[in-house]
Amino acid sequence: MESLGDHLKLMVKTFRRECHRVFQSERTTIHGADGMLMVLQLAMAEVNKQHIGEFKVLLSDVLMTWKHLLSDKLHLPPPSSARLEKYDLVLEAYECFLKRSNAVDLVDIFSMYKQLRVVDLDPEESVSPIQLFDFLSGNTEVPDSSVPSTPSSKSRSCSSQVEKAVRRVFCSYLSLLVNSKNDMALAITLDVPSRSLGRQAFTDIKHSANNTKTSLFLALTSFIRAIQLGGKGYAPAESDPLRKHVKGLCDYVQFLDNLEEMLGEIPDPSVCGARLVTTIRAVLVKGRSSGDEVHAAADKTTKELRERIFQLDQFQKQAANGSRMGISPARPKAYTVNHATAYGGRDTVKVLMALLDEEALAPPCPNKAELLSEDQPVLSGAEGTCVLMLFRSPEVSTGCSPEPLRNRVQSRRDLIKPKPRDRAVRSQFACTYKDEDLPLNRVLDFPSTSQVPSCVHPAPKSKIPSSMEDGFGSGAHDASTAKHTPECRKNERSKGQRKAALEQISGNAQIGSADLTNRKKTSMQMQNKGTKRKQLDSGQHGGSENEPPEKKKHTHVSVKVPKNISKPSNRKKLIAGQGKLTSFFRL
Repeated sequence: MESLGDHLKLMVKTFRRECHRVFQSERTTIHGADGMLMVLQLAMAEVNKQHIGEFKVLLSDVLMTWKHLLSDKLHLPPPSSARLEKYDLVLEAYECFLKRSNAVDLVDIFSMYKQLRVVDLDPEESVSPIQLFDFLSGNTEVPDSSVPSTPSSKSRSCSSQVEKAVRRVFCSYLSLLVNSKNDMALAITLDVPSRSLGRQAFTDIKHSANNTKTSLFLALTSFIRAIQLGGKGYAPAESDPLRKHVKGLCDYVQFLDNLEEMLGEIPDPSVCGARLVTTIRAVLVKGRSSGDEVHAAADKTTKELRERIFQLDQFQKQAANGSRMGISPARPKAYTVNHATAYGGRDTVKVLMALLDEEALAPPCPNKAELLSEDQPVLSGAEGTCVLMLFRSPEVSTGCSPEPLRNRVQSRRDLIKPKPRDRAVRSQFACTYKDEDLPLNRVLDFPSTSQVPSCVHPAPKSKIPSSMEDGFGSGAHDASTAKHTPECRKNERSKGQRKAALEQISGNAQIGSADLTNRKKTSMQMQNKGTKRKQLDSGQHGGSENEPPEKKKHTHVSVKVPKNISKPSNRKKLIAGQGKLTSFFRL
């Protein structure tokens, strides 16, 4: 009894043999379960972009719509889950993508099998819609003996994510040789290996294809051909967005041209297929070490594909020899598989189509999130191979991205933020102010005992009150100092300055015992006399304006101060030794 895999192979062979009756081209690509799911994801993202403005779709929505899609196309009862609101638009976008890419899916082949089947050559239909639904959904595991004899039938079930991605790249390059309208194959191979053709380059190619109503491959090849062969009159304009990607596009087109030359020049399908696979492997492993995961996966895939191409070539030669009955009937030129291809590549194209059909009949990937996720293995060095990420246009910068704004705000804060004060050790000659930021010229304006002249002449026709003499008489010069000459005053000032400087330079913080005793006595006398003066003045004058200000505690000797000199306030109070230092620096 034939298995499900054999019946699927028979359906595909019948389609290939009779597809000229329903399609104009025999190079139609067949999408299997994984390919159908990826196309559905793109269709749903495109519908969301038209209605929501974002080229995004949830994985749960894709899986739910996937079951409805299979049920509708196979005419089965719908699943219990609710249908998506925009399901009709999604289905239309799905069919448009397949038609634009010259592709069909397995459900379409199942639907066309009845009208394409030849009664004398093909048995009755043995695949039911439910069996096909279970196979595409991944509910049915096909035994190894019935799986199409692709070299990956056993290894793919246990292969890693990198091996699957590498194999997808190999098959996409070969698919472009068979069907250049396969937009999905171009998206997977455009920047693998790295050619500096990321999302922006793919978006520019997509916009150019939409403007010219052509496929992606034709849009980029026509652009490169116009540059290489067109001359000045036919060269693209300087404002063309593809001008920014000329180097990468030239490398990509040149590589595909090399594959086309091999396809047309080597008549033996086995030799040509082996050369094609080896050339693709060379660009994938270039610059990678032998121990790299991609390098190992490329070696393994190359070996398997070469063996399978050789087997398919032998099968086709045996079938051609067994069915040879004289001259074979010639098909119209429009339907020949060799149309627009060199004669030497006709048999090789047939072998490649058989290889790609077996890849489409492979069991679906059990991990749907891994297949549709953006976190695909990085093969190009810059971006992965996720089709959804490549078809999504990059965001257009408005010139005010959040990152530069944060940088500008932070730099502005750094300028406004006060700088910390320097706590370094100061010299003994530095100003010993409590407020370190106080300017020196402001300090010099503060009156102090050292700034008062040592010889003060009394005001003419006036007499200092006795209360002032009582308050400031102790330790002050008497009236005879008014007779001092300028030379005397100069000598006295010089002596005081030299003495203050000598005390500060030596760093002797202690004061002699004799001076300390005299200062203590003077301070006590000042306190006693100040108390008597306050009592006397309060009794006689009743707090008149001649009452001296509140007594300050100084370690310096007081002098007689005239009325016009005001006493410094507490706000301008200086520390010990400041007066002598200030007088010294004023020199």
